Amino acid sequence: MSVDVQEIECMEGRLGLISLNAPETLNALDEDTLTEFQGTLDRWADDDGICLVVLQGRGDRGFCAGGHLRDLHDSLTHAAGDQAIRQFALEYRLVYSLHRFPKPVVGMAHGITMGAGLGLLSACRYRLAMPDVTLAMPEISVGLFPDVGASWFLNRLPGRIGLFMGLTGARLNITDAIRIGLIDIAMQPDDREPLLGQLQDQRWTGEAAADDNRLFRMLNQMPATDYRSLPRSHLEQHEKDIARLSAGDELPAVVDQLLSAEIDSPWWSDCMRSLREGCPVSAWLVWTQLQKAQQMSLKDILRMELGMAAECARRGDLAEGIRARLIDRQGAPAWSYSTVAEVPADVIDAHFQRALVNGQDPMPLD
Repeated sequence: MSVDVQEIECMEGRLGLISLNAPETLNALDEDTLTEFQGTLDRWADDDGICLVVLQGRGDRGFCAGGHLRDLHDSLTHAAGDQAIRQFALEYRLVYSLHRFPKPVVGMAHGITMGAGLGLLSACRYRLAMPDVTLAMPEISVGLFPDVGASWFLNRLPGRIGLFMGLTGARLNITDAIRIGLIDIAMQPDDREPLLGQLQDQRWTGEAAADDNRLFRMLNQMPATDYRSLPRSHLEQHEKDIARLSAGDELPAVVDQLLSAEIDSPWWSDCMRSLREGCPVSAWLVWTQLQKAQQMSLKDILRMELGMAAECARRGDLAEGIRARLIDRQGAPAWSYSTVAEVPADVIDAHFQRALVNGQDPMPLD
């Protein structure tokens, strides 16, 4: 099974434990996983005995690498895109359910936590991570855009870091993530089982506010991590550069500023390589989605992102990016446009329409 679901008896009440269990794919989210995950949340939301939920990923390499891109590629090339749109809709509905879940949700991340994996983690009430965690929204490399609610959480990061992450696929370490609020608490791998044991030893009332207060106190009494032992923050070194070079009213000028800056840092060089080699249409989508989402509700953001994903499924860049980066792995993708300056405005505008499949809304939200 790609999802392990456990209901653990506590001193009073029950703990719901969801473990993504496909370590061979870095716990990538396929349609079966999304469906089972959603069904579990729906059932637990109405179960008075389930008082809190913990989400984790199996395997040593990561919490969740995002959507299952090989399956997505098959959908794009063999199912005229509608199946891909339905898969995106499942992801977005799941993230919406986590954001609105009526009971406390704890996410425990480790290793690779990217794309939809970061979307899941960001939707949790409490976000814990191990020292080896790596967070990123790398969609520009495959012709997509930061999705699964990224328009919501990237806009809430300081100093245009959200825009920078979307344009460059920047990889953040645990210290970066705590610095900008993507992670609440750093924990050691050896603390995971003791924490579950402590949760099991509690009397949970089923009253969400009271349980949340108890959980908050517990998490803040966890053994303190020696932050001096954590890796140095990349953002601490580059925050001022990011704010300065990502500022501007025109995307082509911002891209030129970033690419022409002379900054001696392997991390910065990796970010610029992703921007330089990434999909120009995706860069425009990042730029536009963050602007549009500033005054939008979470529900409207997810509907906007589904419309964007639907258009990406209809165009060729996404299938080409997955083919080149993950399937053939030979040479760079042949993007539909070579630079951001070449992309017509109407191409971008077409991404911001309501998504429909056979005339129906594929993602009804309560």
